[in-house]
Amino acid sequence: MNIAPPIRYAPDLEEIAPDEGETVKGLVEQFDIILEKTSQDYGHAVRSVHAKAHGIIKGKMTVLENLPEELAQGLFSKGGEYPVYMRLSTNAGDILPDAVSLPRGLALKVVGVQGDRLSGADGDTQDFVMVNGPVFQAPNPKKFLSSLKLLAKTTDRMEGTKTVLSSVLQTVNKGLEAVGVSSTTVQALGGAPNLDPLGETYFSVTPFRYGCYIAKFRLVPTSPDLTSLTGKEIDVSVREDAIRETVQSEMQTARGEWDFQVQLCRDLDRQPVEDPTVEWKEDDSPFVTVATVVAQPQDSWSDDTVQQVNEEMRFSVWTGLSDHQPLGSINRVRKETYRHSAEYRATFNRCPFHEPTS
Repeated sequence: MNIAPPIRYAPDLEEIAPDEGETVKGLVEQFDIILEKTSQDYGHAVRSVHAKAHGIIKGKMTVLENLPEELAQGLFSKGGEYPVYMRLSTNAGDILPDAVSLPRGLALKVVGVQGDRLSGADGDTQDFVMVNGPVFQAPNPKKFLSSLKLLAKTTDRMEGTKTVLSSVLQTVNKGLEAVGVSSTTVQALGGAPNLDPLGETYFSVTPFRYGCYIAKFRLVPTSPDLTSLTGKEIDVSVREDAIRETVQSEMQTARGEWDFQVQLCRDLDRQPVEDPTVEWKEDDSPFVTVATVVAQPQDSWSDDTVQQVNEEMRFSVWTGLSDHQPLGSINRVRKETYRHSAEYRATFNRCPFHEPTS
């Protein structure tokens, strides 16, 4: 199979809409609705998206030695070991029973990363924010704003209604999958299967600068303790926090190993920068492993770790190196909205954020 050479990064590859700033203002307004509703409900501010965590895992990333030039970029330019924190979550902005089944997220923070940093990215960390599907649900910020308005309207404490709706949508989703159709819309509204998050593969969904090139990222479970959980559904019918409790039980004895992989952009028509609803096919550019992540057995929901990571840290695609600058419209509008959400949470909870150091 002939693979084209990777596309070199250039600033003019991005197409900035003239009204993108107005869309950002609209997104911030909708995030404020979610944040204000949830903080009033809980007496405590939570994240405006991915509010509910299912596990906090500490581990180590090892960057592979002697990678070829096109892969030896940024954080991955040379071999090395770094402490990491992983936060497993569900994508809603309110804390819902696990019976409301939504896509999973995994945020990965790499500590001790040296190099020129993005504007406003304090400390020496590199964040990767991923979900368990290869595409985003909206092609551009305006569509994202429309979806967020719907989410904001349903952010309340009507868990019973959401649970019933999720059950119906899960049935619809299974019917679609049975005939070979995958619907990110159905899954985003509550039709995602309640799969064990430790067995899932996670994708950056949006593209990033990769030093001289452009890439998407993927985190794939590889150890038998994790791959045995791939596709395993968790019974959430009785316990509201069944997923968290299951992950906590499994991580007491499981050795977690993942491959951190890179998919380079090689064709801007087939692999667009601005539309994250288009999946970059592996036939055009395969994912390649550039690092491994290992986590030893541990308590994934200890009080100290939850306080340190879930409460005192923020995760953002805009925290990291200039060599891994987020690209595309969805990433651009994430910058101010993520920061605004984090600052609201820090102010309401009277708990400033702490970037860890190596």
